[in-house]
Amino acid sequence: MSRTLKTAAALAALSLTVVGCANSSDTGSSTSGGGSNGNSNLKSLDAQSSLEVPKDAVKAAGDGKAKCAPGTTIAFIGAMTGDNAQLGINEYQGVQLAINEHNKANPDCQVTFKKYDTEGDPTKATGPVTQAVGDKNIIGVVGLPFSGESKATGAIFEQAGLVHITPSATNPSLTGNGWKTFFRGLGNDNIQGPAAAILAEKLGAKKVYLVQDDSDYGIGLGGTAKKALQDKSLLAGEDKVTTKQKDFSSTVQKIINSKADAVFFAGYYAEGAPLNQQLVAKGFKGAFIGPDGVKDDQFIKLAGDSSKNAYFTCPCIPGELIPDFASAYKGVANAAPGTYSVESYDAATVLLAGIQKGNTDRPKLLNFVKSYDGQGLSKKIKWDDKGELSDLAVYGYKVDGGKIVSVGKLG
Repeated sequence: MSRTLKTAAALAALSLTVVGCANSSDTGSSTSGGGSNGNSNLKSLDAQSSLEVPKDAVKAAGDGKAKCAPGTTIAFIGAMTGDNAQLGINEYQGVQLAINEHNKANPDCQVTFKKYDTEGDPTKATGPVTQAVGDKNIIGVVGLPFSGESKATGAIFEQAGLVHITPSATNPSLTGNGWKTFFRGLGNDNIQGPAAAILAEKLGAKKVYLVQDDSDYGIGLGGTAKKALQDKSLLAGEDKVTTKQKDFSSTVQKIINSKADAVFFAGYYAEGAPLNQQLVAKGFKGAFIGPDGVKDDQFIKLAGDSSKNAYFTCPCIPGELIPDFASAYKGVANAAPGTYSVESYDAATVLLAGIQKGNTDRPKLLNFVKSYDGQGLSKKIKWDDKGELSDLAVYGYKVDGGKIVSVGKLG
């Protein structure tokens, strides 16, 4: 997700498969809202009821025989406070679960866990990252969650030779910087953008309005989503908004004027929630589609009843459908798994697997990750020379009964 890293009538089961955020002039007559905009007859998608996890998925406990020096440390660096803090908290708790499991099973290798708060702000992230790389006990990092802060700090990790695995930063350009210490634990927005178009199409949308925020995440995702919507002749218009914006009346009116029956918002829940709330208040009856940066219970909390029209795309696995993981996660977080909780657990598990095999300094752990090839809870984990995975699944989600539930794999 980069910040780094968002309707229904009768239920109809649909199979979802992927085959494969600039103002503009909108067409259509002006309307003040009411029932003339949007489409209340969009299809709905059935909730996914089960998920099979491969039997060979690597768990954080290992074989219990690991040995390492006292003080061996893994860190999480990311948003723990700020407008979109919940996304970082979901990840931190996934890392915490992995470390708890490792430490319980390996009495001769007690890994220390440190966390550093970036507030999800690229201008503030360099301080915590510099502090972390200065701690020589830290040999691996899970983070950063958002694309903007990942872009701002990648060179610091590279200079220090400190491996870091992001569970959620999705801007495609991040792996084009030549960093050898950066690894992405999910598919990038070259995958999620097309998935948004497929999801809209499967809902029966004929015209989709694209709204993009000004974050690195929103810009990257907006670009890929725009191309996919154009390719399917679905793009009804587009507009830009800014992070921390609260009044979306101008954008709302453009959407109303376009007579779109769906909106795709490339940004985060802090802005996505009030945007959708203001849309619904104006009479919009279509679907609001958000990406992984919007897919969080905080969106429902902020948007209230307006969230009932919301669907999401996310290159993240529905952790609530993995009973053993969901139960163990709740024991740590006192909450159900959230967006990227599973991916963070997998990222931490890769680092812990390296430690369990004796790779207990920065160069050795980095080399271990480069050549890692194993099955995680979320996907097969093996990186190319740029730090990208080959297993690039995207899932669809919807708000159902005040909860976010999966509607199945999109690709």
